[in-house]
Amino acid sequence: MLVTAAARGLGLAVARALRDSGDRVHVAWRSTESAASMLAAEFPERMHRADLARAEGARDLVSAVLAREGRLDVLVHPVGEFLSASLESTTPDDLERMFLSNVLTSVHAFDAARAALRATRGTGLFFGVAGLDALRGRRDTAGYAAAKSALLVLVRSWALEEARFGVRVNSLSPGLVPHADSDPMTRDPAVIRRIPLGRTGTPEEVARAALFLCSEDARYMTGVDLPVSGGWLA
Repeated sequence: MLVTAAARGLGLAVARALRDSGDRVHVAWRSTESAASMLAAEFPERMHRADLARAEGARDLVSAVLAREGRLDVLVHPVGEFLSASLESTTPDDLERMFLSNVLTSVHAFDAARAALRATRGTGLFFGVAGLDALRGRRDTAGYAAAKSALLVLVRSWALEEARFGVRVNSLSPGLVPHADSDPMTRDPAVIRRIPLGRTGTPEEVARAALFLCSEDARYMTGVDLPVSGGWLA
């Protein structure tokens, strides 16, 4: 199994949940070297530095996993830079960065892993954001949500294309989930009061949902976007 962006936040929570379930998990990271160095004992000889904004970076990463394991059954890609800003204050460079981080890294990762996942009839899991199915306008996160909406179309299209090879492709869309690296809005009491379940989520709750989508229990699920949001933006 391969989990990208796994040196911190939700990616790390997912990697730990998969490892604790007994899977051999490879983790990838790009720039958080200090955090990654502390994980060497948790994922010995299965840590990789990779820039997935480059197609060759994704290919090298998958090749390294295959060289060690000989197969790849699951790709989890929770990558995606966040931006909280009105469209009026969002620049073209901001939008380009959102699409590069959230969409193109996903394309590079899946393109690199596609053949290996076909060989194992494996699973791809990508991360969206709560409320995508509703196609809501956003006051503060429109650029970010636009990129995640594009990713959702890709996920569902990959699911259709890869079904004949037995490959499942799904997405998981967290709501407000505070962690050490999350945006301050995840802790905003005024926002939290609008969550139907009355609280924010935890990285562990997101990880358990990811574990389910990657498991045999979800073998008949593909093209699904699973919200883990406490009803936020439902």
